Amino acid sequence: MRRFFYLQRTDRHLVVAALLVLIVALAGVGYVGIRYLSTPDGDKQVAAERHQLHGKSYCRPRSGGKGYAVASEVRLTTFDPNTADSTQLLALGLAPWQVRNIYRYRAKGGVYRTKADFARLYGLTAQKYKELEPYIRIEGDFRPAAEVYGKSAATATVRDTLRYPVKIKPGEHIVLNTADTSALKRVPGIGSGFARAIVSYGQRLGGYVSVEQLREIGNFPESAIAYFVVKHPVVKRLNLNKLSLSSLRKHPYIGFYQARAIIEYRRVHGKISSLNDLKLCKDFTPEALSRLRPYVEF
Repeated sequence: MRRFFYLQRTDRHLVVAALLVLIVALAGVGYVGIRYLSTPDGDKQVAAERHQLHGKSYCRPRSGGKGYAVASEVRLTTFDPNTADSTQLLALGLAPWQVRNIYRYRAKGGVYRTKADFARLYGLTAQKYKELEPYIRIEGDFRPAAEVYGKSAATATVRDTLRYPVKIKPGEHIVLNTADTSALKRVPGIGSGFARAIVSYGQRLGGYVSVEQLREIGNFPESAIAYFVVKHPVVKRLNLNKLSLSSLRKHPYIGFYQARAIIEYRRVHGKISSLNDLKLCKDFTPEALSRLRPYVEF
């Protein structure tokens, strides 16, 4: 710096002038570059150079955005989200990260079975879905089987008949001890609940000996009793001399105190030969002995 001041005045002026010319020249070059990059031709040139470098088309960042957005022209064509490749998905206007999400979903075994399934794509707006929805085509292999292999009219009729069985007419009967729940539901007033109750109570009894026993089921419809009959009843009998207290109590007609009375009689008097032996027990009324008679043996 000191050497600058030792120069002749004219030499110093020449140095200063040269520096000013250099500064002006550099400023002009920078200004021209900025103008070029801000023009459409400049953008195209930059995009072309980036395309050569990365194999993709880019544009400048959106306002307030980060990175570069794909600048491909949107082309709406029919597509199946289960099989469409990345090129087709990008051409539809989907973002690269959305395309990656579709690939991940499919790689994990995910299937788009309906158009509405595609609406769950993360980041897909309602406006974009409305735009794409007419172009979505789900191939037959990915549609619900019920839609592809629909039931015939005959099959549908059979299914509806099983769900809503045709009721029997007055004068027709159902054999109580041999009917299953499907047959029982054909009786007017009998649905699935009462059908199961009839079967369950019959198993506890050991078999029905009279249709009047249906009245022992809580809230049983009185009008339904006329549709049942009992033919040749075969019941399961209880051996009063062998069963334990807990086994005796399982029968609907034997309560705890009655079971204990039977056990106590056996302990004191030995084997029971008939129900008449229990008449003196206060827990066995004539009515109780009468309804228990078909179900016991000795």
